This record gives sequence, structure tokens and C-alpha cells, in this order.
Amino acid sequence: MSGLVLKLSPKERVLINGVVIENGERRSRLAIMTPDAHILRLRDAIHPEDAKTPVKRLCFAMQLVLSGDKSPEESHLPLLRQIEELSQIFTDHDSRNILSEATDGLVAKQHYRAMKALKTLLPREARLLAARPS
Repeated sequence: MSGLVLKLSPKERVLINGVVIENGERRSRLAIMTPDAHILRLRDAIHPEDAKTPVKRLCFAMQLVLSGDKSPEESHLPLLRQIEELSQIFTDHDSRNILSEATDGLVAKQHYRAMKALKTLLPREARLLAARPS
């Protein structure tokens, strides 16, 4: 079987081409056969008001591509620039690997993969911001 397979938990919501779909009482699997469908798991979504840090803003920008609110073509270079800016802050080996994974996902037009990688930086970003002198 080709296409994307979504495994949904009970009552989990997903946005597909602008429509919010809620799963029923049981776990289920959906096979998405349309290659360019806009899909975003709502459990992965960042609310616009919460996108206040560099990593969250980048994740939110990726989310806009996944939801279909921004085109992948017009977002490609700005997203790459934002990843490059983060590489100036996150200089440790693990973070660089994460940023490389996000870049690879973006270049392969796999925005969910890129966003998922970036979200692993959120705890590190929180620690950096908490340690910042006032």
C-alpha cells in the first residue's frame, strides 16, 4: 500500500485539507492516498499565540505548510533561513543533528518530518531561555 498511513488514537483529531476529523472510540488507521493532501495532527499543532520563541515560530511556520495555509514553494527559502539561524544558537552535536534532520525533511518536501525533528529542540530551547540572564 502506498500513501500516508495515519494511526489515530481514540478521539484524536486531524486536519485534512481544511477539514477537522475526529476519530471514534477505538484506535484506527487511515490510508491517505492523495499525494499532496494537507494533513496536520491537531495534537502536534502550535497555537499562534504560543509561537513566541524561535523554535516555536519555525514549527508554526512548518505547520502552516502542512495545513495548506502557506505554499511549500513560497515557504521553502524562509524556512531554510530560519533553520540556519537556529544553527547559530544550537551549536552542540545533538542539536546540529536535529537541525540537519529538519533540513533534510524540508529539502525532501517532508514538512511533517522536519517539524517533528524541530519539536525535539523545544525542551533545549526552554532550558536556554530559562538560563538567560534578565
